[in-house]
Amino acid sequence: MGKEATGSEVCMPLLDDADKHGSGGEKDLEVPPPWKEQITVRGIVVSVVLGGLFCIITHKLNLTVGVIPSLNVAAGLLGFFLVKTWTGIMSKLGIWTTPFTRQENTVIQTCVVACYGIAFSGGFGTYMIAMDQTTYNLIGADYPGNRVEDIKNPSLGWMIAYIFTVSFLGLFCLVPLRKVMVVDYKLTYPSGTATAFLINSFHTPKGAETARKQVRCLGKYLSISFVWSFFKWFFSGIGDSCGFDNFPTLGLEAYKNTFYFDFSPTYIGCGLICPHIVNCSVLLGAIISWGCLWPLISKRAGDWYPADLGSNDFKGLYGYKVFVAISLILGDGLYNLVKIISITSKEVYSQYAKRNAIPLINNSHVNDNAKSVEEQRREEIFMKDRIPFWVAASGYVGFAAISVGVIPAIFPPLKWYLVLISYVVAPAFAFCNSYGAGLTDWSLASTYGKLGLFIFASSVGSNGGVIAGLVACGVMMSIVCTASDLMQDFKTGYLTLSSPRSMFISQLTGTLIGCILAPLTFWMFWRAFDIGSPDGAYKAPYAVIFREMAILGVEGFSSLPKHCLQICYAFFTSAILINLLRDLTTHKISRFIPIPMAMAIPFYIGAYFAIDMFVGSVILFVWERLDRKDAEQYSGAMASGLICGDGIWTVPSAILSLCKVNPPICMLFSST
Repeated sequence: MGKEATGSEVCMPLLDDADKHGSGGEKDLEVPPPWKEQITVRGIVVSVVLGGLFCIITHKLNLTVGVIPSLNVAAGLLGFFLVKTWTGIMSKLGIWTTPFTRQENTVIQTCVVACYGIAFSGGFGTYMIAMDQTTYNLIGADYPGNRVEDIKNPSLGWMIAYIFTVSFLGLFCLVPLRKVMVVDYKLTYPSGTATAFLINSFHTPKGAETARKQVRCLGKYLSISFVWSFFKWFFSGIGDSCGFDNFPTLGLEAYKNTFYFDFSPTYIGCGLICPHIVNCSVLLGAIISWGCLWPLISKRAGDWYPADLGSNDFKGLYGYKVFVAISLILGDGLYNLVKIISITSKEVYSQYAKRNAIPLINNSHVNDNAKSVEEQRREEIFMKDRIPFWVAASGYVGFAAISVGVIPAIFPPLKWYLVLISYVVAPAFAFCNSYGAGLTDWSLASTYGKLGLFIFASSVGSNGGVIAGLVACGVMMSIVCTASDLMQDFKTGYLTLSSPRSMFISQLTGTLIGCILAPLTFWMFWRAFDIGSPDGAYKAPYAVIFREMAILGVEGFSSLPKHCLQICYAFFTSAILINLLRDLTTHKISRFIPIPMAMAIPFYIGAYFAIDMFVGSVILFVWERLDRKDAEQYSGAMASGLICGDGIWTVPSAILSLCKVNPPICMLFSST
């Protein structure tokens, strides 16, 4: 999912602080180590460990609610902690080790993010799993356009081959433009800038002490989360209706409409990380859908749809849930796509027209003819270790050529010339998305993927259009997402005086690690749990949504339930109008206007996780009122600890499930 733009009032202070303190030692002209020394064996080992952990967390979130908060802060903090622990142990043993620099810290963080990014862009909870038998059965064998020929169940072999084929292209398509995006246009890339500021602060005496306190906070809540998840397991029994995950905290009637608090550390942690407006939007969406809309439509059973249908039949209420959620997602995505392309086109034209214009930077504070010494050093280091154009061009062409041969062999409906067309147009989409992310911090990779899904599904038609659309979605999404992440990392490297060559190699290394760990960790979930079951813990909600989008691309709207299309039109239009209202009003007003994309998530999934996230938001709100500085320093560490602890428990839980060891107690609530 795209991240909400943080706004210039948040971005600009980070830039100022990074300029003042960002180099940690620039006042005494710190000399960064050569690029080869920024990449270390210990750094790669730490990256593998953290990459595996974050892949598990990403899969867990992808297969439950689809909300994936940024884990960049946790990656930088845990990387700092593990290497500092290692160097401390070696020092006590009298073994000399190379000093731990912020450049090495940046490389580790980049490698970890590239690794777990594959777990997201690989589509393990979206387009890839939308091809499986479970999703096909869930939609129904007699559903128009849902053909048995359009089934491809997950297999470790073809998943790894496919991920290896598509994941590297995004790294090569925009490398030649790194100077234009980072130095010439001076795009902000708020997340990359914030990460650089964080890493720079670690490597100062005061920052190192704060980092140690943050690590202790993270470790404390990681332990609490792990122990609590272990404790909950004892009461979860056999099946999916037992335990604290199904605790009717708001009463049995509310529980029937999915309104309950399920004591999930992961979702509370997400609530602590996500902005308040996101959490409130999710809760508002839950109230509108499960509190009002679905109960009203359910009263029309027997009139709008047959009353004797199952709870997961698309001809009934289930169909309304899925298609209304899709309409909100598409309305929000289309609006923001047009918006970002408009902003990008306007800024690019402005650059060519004025030549010396710098987006989002106040020119009164920048003298182009007399750059500061720090800025000159940054640019000098950033341009020193060039990545030759022939490397980028040959890399893109080479991987594209491999993909043109491999992808049709794995997915026959997507012909080689369609794959080639994808790779011809993908760099343009990647540039638009990367430029837009640099301006607003919004990555619309999934929106570009959905665009490719509809285009290729309708082009191929009923004879394989569903599979072709889903695979094309993955190809487009992977390139666009990876290219945007690379530019964010280049911005981080620019501000931490890290070599772009070491950053690029760390991205390649992280992607390589992710191509192995992401499928392996997903396979653990696949073998241990009932993935895709609407009544299970891992519902994979977006699998159904993506398959339905592909079917819509092939079949059109003829298969929708009665009045569903009119309701979808209303919510699609509402999503556009709400976004328009957010952009036309002042920040004082717009910060209270909900986000349609966030509202759409509980429409299909349920209200329970919205309550958990809102609890996290309330905790953060009260904490900020009591001690804002303390909340700013430790809320991210607390959230990361809650998420990581619950994520780590997934591994022993999966092992117990594979060994057929069931929880001893079933805590179940029912009406008397």
